[in-house]
Amino acid sequence: MSTLEDKFIINFWGVRGSIACPGATTVRYGGNTPCVEMLVDRHRLIFDAGTGIHVLGQSLLSDLPVSGHLFFSHSHWDHIQGFPFFSPAFMEGNEFDIYGGVIPHGVTIEHRLHDQMNQPNFPVPLQVMGANLRFHNLDYGDKIQLGDVTVTTGLLNHPGGAMGYRVSWQNHTVAYITDTEHFSDGLDQNVLALVDQADVLIYDCTYTDAEYNHPKTSKVGWGHSTWQEAVKVAQAAQVKKLVIFHHDPSHNDDFMDSIQAESVKIFPQAVVAKEGMSILVQNTTV
Repeated sequence: MSTLEDKFIINFWGVRGSIACPGATTVRYGGNTPCVEMLVDRHRLIFDAGTGIHVLGQSLLSDLPVSGHLFFSHSHWDHIQGFPFFSPAFMEGNEFDIYGGVIPHGVTIEHRLHDQMNQPNFPVPLQVMGANLRFHNLDYGDKIQLGDVTVTTGLLNHPGGAMGYRVSWQNHTVAYITDTEHFSDGLDQNVLALVDQADVLIYDCTYTDAEYNHPKTSKVGWGHSTWQEAVKVAQAAQVKKLVIFHHDPSHNDDFMDSIQAESVKIFPQAVVAKEGMSILVQNTTV
């Protein structure tokens, strides 16, 4: 009988971008900012620490002590603002390895998280966290080996820089690609390399093409992509399943329903990410 040790599971704890937007119109898809957990073999990998990481942390309190590897795409507020509310990080006996790019100007992820929790931004400093926190600086193209799990990094197109991740284990691959803006003259080769033939592609689809190219409220240069571009990437890279992610806070549940309906017409294995959604990655289908 199979066990958790021989499975690859993705759990979505926060799927919004830019700002948390809880409320009556976002109940079905959720309002927390990015946090994605991957349980790969015996390892817990966490991607970004938006407000969704608070919910993840609460779920872990019944299974202490816990350990994990926390990977940051970048340090804009919506991707780090939940970290000071990640309860397991305050508890002795827990262990977390924390990874992030040294971008820009050589500023480490430890320094950025420290500044977020420093006065006058926050009342409790990083040093109060009682868990064993080990910080690691990453560069684009790095490979991190966690037992049989390989995490590969790559450059994304985002103001101030951002890092994408490719997680590989046995013959399974999942790509986490947020925040990134597509190019007008062709697909991003860095992205294509990270997502090539992935079982699951989690991709920044903040806007629709109409919003991105709107003549009066253009989003060009804001550092995000569209679900239509995500489909192009998924098709070119022969991805098995596309997860539409990093939803704009102005997109309510009905709007997200329409994106789901339109996307599957072009790419039948597309799904809009929801808080609480889980995906079991398997050999040939997802």
